[in-house]
Amino acid sequence: MVTIRDISRKCGVSPATVSKALNGYEDISAETMELVRRTAAEMNYLPNAAARQLKTNSSHNIGVVFVDDTMSGLTHEYFSTILNSVKEEAESRGYDITFLSQNMGERKMSFLEHCRYRKCDGVVVANVNFESDAVLELIRSEVPVITIDYSYDNTSCVLSDNVEGAYELTSHLIRSGHRKIAFIHGQKTSVTIKRLLGFHRALEDNGITVPDSYVIEGRFHDPDQGRKITRQLLDLSDPPTAIMYPDDYTYLGGMAEFEKRHLVIPEDISVVGYDGINLSQVLRPRLTTWYQDADSIGRMSAKKLIETIEHRKTSVTEQIKVSGRLLTGYSVQVL
Repeated sequence: MVTIRDISRKCGVSPATVSKALNGYEDISAETMELVRRTAAEMNYLPNAAARQLKTNSSHNIGVVFVDDTMSGLTHEYFSTILNSVKEEAESRGYDITFLSQNMGERKMSFLEHCRYRKCDGVVVANVNFESDAVLELIRSEVPVITIDYSYDNTSCVLSDNVEGAYELTSHLIRSGHRKIAFIHGQKTSVTIKRLLGFHRALEDNGITVPDSYVIEGRFHDPDQGRKITRQLLDLSDPPTAIMYPDDYTYLGGMAEFEKRHLVIPEDISVVGYDGINLSQVLRPRLTTWYQDADSIGRMSAKKLIETIEHRKTSVTEQIKVSGRLLTGYSVQVL
């Protein structure tokens, strides 16, 4: 295994100079820094993580809490994009990623215990029951935490603008002439509450009222539930002319129900999704949806967390809101 002393001998400089060059100290010349770094790369030098931790009191390891009750795991395109961008941003800044769980073999432990066991410098909380005792214990601890799409008082968070997204989707349907708009929303989470706010605000701004039977709780990322509720809406005595789905993937269930009834999109029924995943743009007709910038959400989360880790005394707790954009497809009929 190549050591700092090996590099120092090859470069003809002291081990202390090699250490400074590899750690970015500015009290050595640019030429020496370049020589040392080039030589280290040529010799396939890797720093000793344990030694670096002892010296800096930092593991350069970030924990990730991701609990997916839809059982789709990392195949969930929205969250997989967020987590991949967290990983890429963290790695670009010299940090590794560790997934935290409450199961270590046969032993049960909390997220905080697992975090301490893995010596994580901070944690990204991406998808979980944010009101659970295990998560609240982590939030209230000394460990720097950043949350995604959920806000606590004393913790930074990165939020997709769900009010804006639902408002713009609803407004697009209204501009297209629709007044009988149904909304299949996800479980009652903070995300759903904000989307409902955007939906009702758009209706109110345009003087539109829809019956309670048009607004139904479903589940995120669940086509079977989407199909069942679509059937329920279509069986109403006065069915909607347009249906909003909680996400693009759940819309697949609705599409199956339309096909069963020989309904053509958008001539017989208009639909919109949410998330803007790649699948939505290859469906035919192409789905009108709201694109959430998952890549930016992940990168901003990692960047802010690392800032908090490295500058605890000066880093400001803040809410970072990420806007999306409307992707106009051919699934909405202009009445």
